Amino acid sequence: MWNTVFPYLLSGISVGGQYALIAIGYTMVYGILRLINFAHGDVFMVAGIVMVYMAASGLPLGICIPLVLVITALIGFVIERVAYKPLRTAPRMSAMISAIGVSYTLQNLVLYITGGLNQIYPTIPWISSSVTIFGATTKMVTLVTPVLTLILVVALVWLINHTKIGMAMRAVSRDFETSQLMGIKINRVISTTFVIGTFLAGVASLLYFTNYTTVIQTSGAMPGLKAFVAAVVGGIGSIPGAVVGAFIIGIAENIIKGLDIILFRLGVIKGPMGLATFSDAFTFALLIIILAVKPTGLFGEKITDKV
Repeated sequence: MWNTVFPYLLSGISVGGQYALIAIGYTMVYGILRLINFAHGDVFMVAGIVMVYMAASGLPLGICIPLVLVITALIGFVIERVAYKPLRTAPRMSAMISAIGVSYTLQNLVLYITGGLNQIYPTIPWISSSVTIFGATTKMVTLVTPVLTLILVVALVWLINHTKIGMAMRAVSRDFETSQLMGIKINRVISTTFVIGTFLAGVASLLYFTNYTTVIQTSGAMPGLKAFVAAVVGGIGSIPGAVVGAFIIGIAENIIKGLDIILFRLGVIKGPMGLATFSDAFTFALLIIILAVKPTGLFGEKITDKV
């Protein structure tokens, strides 16, 4: 039983870590701006495309990887300054529509550049190599992802709790207008939030596309949507909540993908039933259940409007 379940559990933990890095970007931006950045998943995809073209140019991977992370963070900065900053005082719906516009702009730009053809992600030494653990064969990236995710999350929580910019982020997330009156540089705080979020999305793209080795213009849609669901399930605005929600979704999704094999080996069913088809549906069914039971998510705080 354990030998059957363990490979899917391992894969689920890895995918959950990748979703977590994307989900943090959603939850940080929402925590400060109360904005759902629908373009976040597409920034994740663009990071994959940038890596493909950089590797194809002949640059060593040791240079490509940090460059991709820097470029991804810069893209996040530019998107915030161009698409969101001019709408700071506009109705919230305007910023949301702008986010959708940025999403489709990035997709169509990549479609134009690639011609809609699958781009093969370069093989990254060491993390692309196979490893056997407790009888299950997997890629090294599967083991690296949860460890790296936890390290980055701990570093981010430390930054938020123990640095000046982190204190400013917490103040702005609590009361935007009062923070501005107290002299906090709002634009700097928001830009830093976007840079951190897109940087983590760049790290997630390196890990994700090492496993799923083709990139097209829509490659960021489903991971981005699932990461958003993870942020909502965990309680959007809560970084620990986003991480927990992502791991729940990643593990459950991969267990369902292997459910046919698991049940067959247990003798419960006699042949394939196509249960893996429901792996994506489960994510959104879980969202409905969680919101019905606890509308603010698992770690979300109930916000009381003062009159």
